[in-house]
Amino acid sequence: MKILKISLVAALICAASVSADEAKPKRSLKGNMTEVYNTLPKSVDNIGAAFTEGVFYGRLRANSFRWDWKDNANGDNKAFGAGGSILYKTAPLYGISATAGLYYSNSPISNWRQDNSDVGDVKSGKDTFSRYNVKKDGDWQMAVLAQAYLQYNISKTDFKFGRQIFESALTASNDTKMIPNTFEGVSVESKDLPDTTLKAAYFTAQKLRDHTTFHDVLTFKDSSGESWDNNDDSGVHKGITHARLQAANKDTDHELIVAAVSNKSIPNLKADATYTAVPHMVSSIIGELNYAIAIGSVTITPGVRYMKQFDNGAGKIGGASLSGNINAANAGLNGYKSGDSLDTSLWMARLSAAVGAFKGQVGYSKVEDKADIVAPWRGFPTGGYTRAMAQLNWKANAETLMFEAKYDFGKADILDGFSTTARYAIQDSDEAKQGKGGGQADLTIIHIDLNQQITPQLDAKFRLGIVNADSRVTGLNKDSYNEYRFEVNYLF
Repeated sequence: MKILKISLVAALICAASVSADEAKPKRSLKGNMTEVYNTLPKSVDNIGAAFTEGVFYGRLRANSFRWDWKDNANGDNKAFGAGGSILYKTAPLYGISATAGLYYSNSPISNWRQDNSDVGDVKSGKDTFSRYNVKKDGDWQMAVLAQAYLQYNISKTDFKFGRQIFESALTASNDTKMIPNTFEGVSVESKDLPDTTLKAAYFTAQKLRDHTTFHDVLTFKDSSGESWDNNDDSGVHKGITHARLQAANKDTDHELIVAAVSNKSIPNLKADATYTAVPHMVSSIIGELNYAIAIGSVTITPGVRYMKQFDNGAGKIGGASLSGNINAANAGLNGYKSGDSLDTSLWMARLSAAVGAFKGQVGYSKVEDKADIVAPWRGFPTGGYTRAMAQLNWKANAETLMFEAKYDFGKADILDGFSTTARYAIQDSDEAKQGKGGGQADLTIIHIDLNQQITPQLDAKFRLGIVNADSRVTGLNKDSYNEYRFEVNYLF
């Protein structure tokens, strides 16, 4: 494994030196760090050319984090990761192609990371390493084949078989750290119907950003009770454990099914619907409408999103709260109306305005006062409406109001390649759920992003989060902190 890691670093450096003079990158990054492919291999007519005409894509990146709690008893923490990825796509032969992506991350500076014994204190920066590997072997490096799939294209329809990225309402690569969140299974995306995109997937495993192995899509903890070797996402339901599933005579291996449609047949209207399910456990339906209205040089876009979550058996096992500590017996004492049901809903609304280099938005979300939303697949239920950096605001009876402003200084011909985003959110949590329910206190969030595209291949970003929260009912302030992030990306 050490030879593999050293070889990957060498390959990244060599490929970067070869491609440094290219004027236009083969890939570029969106604001949410998802990758856009500007260059793809062209179709060929023989198997030899499928490989010789394939395309390599490289990425060097570094991320640093500092988390400063107001209450130092929570454990101030820091993290740093450096590494990158090499991805190769074969040229399509009769519509068939293959993709493989090898990713690497290392935290080599001992005074820029926590001690091995304090690895559990790390918050956002935990995705630069594997907590499980550090705990088990003291290993701060990750090397993983996160993407490896066959692809078949016919007309405007693509089928993928294997390890892959899949973007939908509740599933996402969320590639803002070192290694993306990926899934293992089968997916299809079709644009053959006019103004319509259809997507579907059947996944049997997931690899979170700080994991080097694929694991179950829902189960928390493994057969030995280890928390960091299965689905340990920040939004995971901690009550749906391997032990509880076995005690209930339920399967500990689950599948994730996604079906989505997006339509733009009506001028200026974008309509989306997504179905997500872990069979026999939990499922949801999400509907969303956004309508753009042009008023002179200003575009006003009202949008709404509604999510209905259905309990298909998970509530009896894990309870109504993501904490895993709520059941029918203690629900009333901890602010939950039903302790063993995950039936609930979430609705959101926003109003955005765009003119020239400026875009502003106000968004609102409200979770029904029944159960928490289950979404451990890195697609955020309130994303694009009220979710600020590092916040999980989809617990029962949570209410959020957020103001957002973006300004592109490059587009305004003020400072080439520079843009900024600022968010201010007011989050009203349910104090009655702070005990066993694991709820937060009421808080406000200031979140600022400063982005600089230094060259077409090189980007840098500074992120600041300031959270001011009330003390919890116990009198402790467990939710106030300042967070600082800096990241650099070089694509070749």
